[in-house]
Amino acid sequence: MAGMKTEHKKVVREKLSKLLGVLEGKRTLLIVMQDFPDPDAIAAAAALRELVKSFQEITTTLACGGFVGRAENRALLKYLGLNIKSLDDTNLDQYAAIALVDTQPWAGNNGLSRKVVPDIVIDHHPMRPQSRKSPFFDVRKRYGATSTILHEYMVMADVPLSVPLATALLYGIRSDTADLGREAVRADVDAYLALYPICNKRMLGRIAMARVPRSYFRAIGMGLKNAHSAGNSVYTLLGSVETPDIVSEIADLLLRDEDTTWALCIGAYGKQLLLSLRTSDLQANAGKIMSRLVGRSGTGGGHSVMAGGQIPIDTPDPEAFHKRAHEVITRYLRVLGNTNCQLSLLMGSDGEDEEAAAIWR
Repeated sequence: MAGMKTEHKKVVREKLSKLLGVLEGKRTLLIVMQDFPDPDAIAAAAALRELVKSFQEITTTLACGGFVGRAENRALLKYLGLNIKSLDDTNLDQYAAIALVDTQPWAGNNGLSRKVVPDIVIDHHPMRPQSRKSPFFDVRKRYGATSTILHEYMVMADVPLSVPLATALLYGIRSDTADLGREAVRADVDAYLALYPICNKRMLGRIAMARVPRSYFRAIGMGLKNAHSAGNSVYTLLGSVETPDIVSEIADLLLRDEDTTWALCIGAYGKQLLLSLRTSDLQANAGKIMSRLVGRSGTGGGHSVMAGGQIPIDTPDPEAFHKRAHEVITRYLRVLGNTNCQLSLLMGSDGEDEEAAAIWR
C-alpha cells in the first residue's frame, strides 16, 4: 500500500478485521447493489465476494432490485463471469448475512426493504443515519469510488487480484471519477496507479466501446431535441426510458455544453420519475440540491458535482409524469436563480418546439 500513511493503514487494517469478524462463522452472504448497478457497484461487489471467499468458506450471491441495462455494464459483467440475481426473487431468510455495496439503507436506489438492517454497508456517498445501525459500515464520502475502498481491503488482506477483477476495479474508478477528473482523492489515484499495470487494457477499451442498440441513439436524440437552456442551466425530459442509466448518461452529455454549469435530465421508468443532476461548479453541492428537487415525496442525494434522485408516481400515466416533471423543473430553475431567464431550445429555434406533452408518448 505504497503512499498510504501509517495511520490510514491502521484504520484500514482495523476495518478489515471488523468486517471479517462480522462474517465469521457465516456460510452465506447476499451482496446487494443499486437497483441498476453501475461499474463501480459491480466491481466493488465482485471484490467483496473474492475478499470474503479468500478467508472462509462462504457462498456469495450478488443481487439488485432492477437490472443491468447499459451496454458497457453488461460487457463488464460478462467479462467477470458474474450472474446477478433479482432481489424480488430472493428469499432473504436464506442468507446468514447481507451486505450493501455502493449504496446505503433507505437511499431509495436499492430494493432492500427498510425493515432489513444489513450486516455490512460499504459506500462512498454521504453517510445516512440508518447505515450506523449496521454491525459494520465503512462509508467514505470523500472517496471517488467504492472500488477504491475495496481495493484497499484486498491489498491489506494480501489477496491476489486476478486480471479481470483488477480491470473491473480500475474501470469502476474511471467511470465514477471521470478518469480521475471528478471528485477523486489521493486514494483513488493510488488505487488507479496500482491497478493499471495489472489490468487488461484491451478489455478496458472493449468494455468502454461496447455495442449499443438503436434505442440508445433514439434516447440521445430525444434528450438533445427536448433540451432547454435557461441562464447557466440546461434541462431535458426523456419520457419513458428502457434503461434507467441513460438518464445520467444524457445529463453528463449536456454538461459538456460550453455555456452550461448545471444540467438536469429527467426520465420515466415504471412508476418512478428518475432525475440526474450534474454541475461543473466544484464549489457546489449537487447532492443537497437534488434533495430539494425530490422533496419529501422522493429520495435522492450525491456528491458535490453529481447527484441522482427518484420520485414515485402513483400511476404510470404520461400526464402524471409530465406534471411532476415540470414541478421539478420549476424548482430546479428557482433554486439556481434562473426562474426569470428566457427559456430556449438548446438545439434549433423555439419555433421548432413541440407540444410539451408529446415527449411522454
